[in-house]
Amino acid sequence: MEIVIISLAAFLVAILTFFSGFGLGTILTPIFMIFFPVELAIALTGVVHFFNNIFKLILVGRSADRRVLLYFGGPAVLAAFLGSWILINLTELQPLFSYQLGGRTFSVDPLKLLISFLLIVFATMDLIPFFKRMEFSKDKLPLGGFISGFFGGLSGNQGALRSAFLIKAGLSKEAFIGTAVVVSTFVDFTRLSVYATRFSQTGLYENLTLVISATLAGILGAFIGNKLLKKVTLDSIQTIVAVMLIIISIGLGMGLI
Repeated sequence: MEIVIISLAAFLVAILTFFSGFGLGTILTPIFMIFFPVELAIALTGVVHFFNNIFKLILVGRSADRRVLLYFGGPAVLAAFLGSWILINLTELQPLFSYQLGGRTFSVDPLKLLISFLLIVFATMDLIPFFKRMEFSKDKLPLGGFISGFFGGLSGNQGALRSAFLIKAGLSKEAFIGTAVVVSTFVDFTRLSVYATRFSQTGLYENLTLVISATLAGILGAFIGNKLLKKVTLDSIQTIVAVMLIIISIGLGMGLI
């Protein structure tokens, strides 16, 4: 049943990203967290996101700007190692505290609290116009690569920050999209390499069927969404998605999920 639910969710979410403006990983991560521990949910989402990026890489990767890949992508990959390492080590920390609600005991874990906070921040960044218009000068590319790569490795959320720094890199539309896809793919590959050191412990190998199904569903959804809408954004849907992400994130941080 989990395979059906998550694959259907991946399909719908991939289409929804063309309506809402949110990335696949941003929306799919909380859905995985409903069914799996937070570290496994991030890893599973990372695999689905990586293969979706491979699909995009085939389509637009050749348009990437090599200079920007060096100055932005290089630091992003290095920082992704750091963020991923922190993630897998946070799983070993003990709960901060526990509380009772409705006769049940809930624990607040450091990792869940951190990921909850980051999901809320990135959902807000994708929603509030000020953050959506945020841009940085071209000389900040290495810093931008490091910051976006770090959060990509830590939580899988990197799109908003990556766009804010790349938008001023003087790239054409095709080069901007191609560069973003290549960097995202490199970051995904890097963090998955680090996550792999814990995959046998967290249970990824036991969920390969789920990963494959969700990946194919996500690719199909992205293909259909691209054909239908061509990146049209509907503000009402974007708002609903952001509110849902924030509600799920609060539940995660409180230990309810």
